[in-house]
Amino acid sequence: MDTRLKDQILEQGMNPETVAQQIEHFENGFPFLNITAPATPGDGIKVLDDKDLKHFLTTYPAKASEVEVLKFVPASGAASRMFKDLFAFLEGDGDISKSAFVQKFMNNIEKFAFYEDLNKALGSQESSIYHALDTKDYKSILAALLLDEGLGYGNLPKGLLKFHRYTDNRRTPAYEHLIEGVQYAIGKGSIVKIHFTVSPEHSDKFKEEIEKILPGIEKQFGVNFDISYSQQKKSTDTIAVNTNNTPFTEEDGSILFRPAGHGALLENLNDVSADLIFIKNVDNVVPDRLKEETKKYKMAIGGLLLEAQEKVFAALKGLDKSIDKHSVSRAENVFTQDIGGKLPEDFDSKSIEEQGAFLKAKLNRPMRVCGMVKNTGEPGGGPFWVKEADGSQSLQILETAQIDLNHPASQEHFNAATHFNPVDLVCATRNYNGESFDLLEFRDMMTGFITEKSKSGKDLKALELPGLWNGAMAGWNTIFVEVPLITFNPVKTVNDLLREEHQ
Repeated sequence: MDTRLKDQILEQGMNPETVAQQIEHFENGFPFLNITAPATPGDGIKVLDDKDLKHFLTTYPAKASEVEVLKFVPASGAASRMFKDLFAFLEGDGDISKSAFVQKFMNNIEKFAFYEDLNKALGSQESSIYHALDTKDYKSILAALLLDEGLGYGNLPKGLLKFHRYTDNRRTPAYEHLIEGVQYAIGKGSIVKIHFTVSPEHSDKFKEEIEKILPGIEKQFGVNFDISYSQQKKSTDTIAVNTNNTPFTEEDGSILFRPAGHGALLENLNDVSADLIFIKNVDNVVPDRLKEETKKYKMAIGGLLLEAQEKVFAALKGLDKSIDKHSVSRAENVFTQDIGGKLPEDFDSKSIEEQGAFLKAKLNRPMRVCGMVKNTGEPGGGPFWVKEADGSQSLQILETAQIDLNHPASQEHFNAATHFNPVDLVCATRNYNGESFDLLEFRDMMTGFITEKSKSGKDLKALELPGLWNGAMAGWNTIFVEVPLITFNPVKTVNDLLREEHQ
């Protein structure tokens, strides 16, 4: 590695050995995972009945009040992809007949929560939305919405866009997450802790938005909030390479490093501390009239995790006290029944001491409960059983790229999948002694992603770290729970805000 490259790597806050490994990944790719079956109801996915839900709705609030609860909201992504079709029209010839997407946007423009702001951004009466629509001046409307001279929505993060209209106000996703926090994330001391990951250029605007709305919410609900922020670390960026796997250089000769996807947020998650951490994407929010199901199932998965954790901790303490037939049997039952893991075929042939050591290593890990919705064709990772190197089987959330679809058995498992991942997690990241796990120790660095991009007219290859809920949590103990589809309402394009769930 030449001195100049090494110096740039060190300036980035990275380790040259890490970059060398990244280049090796570009050269060799990533192996497919050995899936043995899709996780389905009764085999990897728990289905809660009315009795279960009633139980958790009763027990969860009291248990949550005794522990630190945190909502972790990845909110650093820009909203520019939401407006891809609108940007294309703005840069095109202005013929709306060529874009059904833009037609739908214009025909329903009054239904958007940002409508009033947009009308003001257009300025005088002569350039109001009505006038612009009458004169078919659609580009003026889109310029006022997207560009910095107007509302600047094309350069803002999703968390700061107005999503929902209420009688007395208009709410952003950041606002909706605060309301959700009151519903299921009140922890010890009646404090609602929420952590947003934000990009540096939007940090001040995020803080302004929260500071503006927080006093009213605290007064309305009689709770105190503890809001914190972090930014994706430059040291988690990955090197970009040319198509021949040599470092990609800019015109000034500098090496290009790129953000490494949501898997980079594992370091942010590792830096926060709480007993129970809910993770949910910033754009998956609904108006108050639809929040009840979300609240119910968040309390259910939180309650399920706390109960499973109690059993895991008791089993681990039993193994600490004595590794004998009783303690091993108890730990085995917790691993296979409460956690849902599958033991290797040769487990019974091991000695009691070996079995105890194996189970202790398996149980003493971070835990998560993940909501899974029935697959309706939405893009997203799915739940599968994966065979580990030690012969055991674990539950994992996999992306299509991690599955060898040219292998007949893998293709069959993929086609038989019934559910997908809506990013609906609750995590426990402290061990049975109350110490925080180092989450970096439980990720699988062989589960990253390579994508093809371009910059300045040149092709390049980019590397994403193992996804936050994919390979970054590969070594966690996982429980999958079926949750209703109504709890999953992402906003991928601006026209998704016209769906009945967001009106």
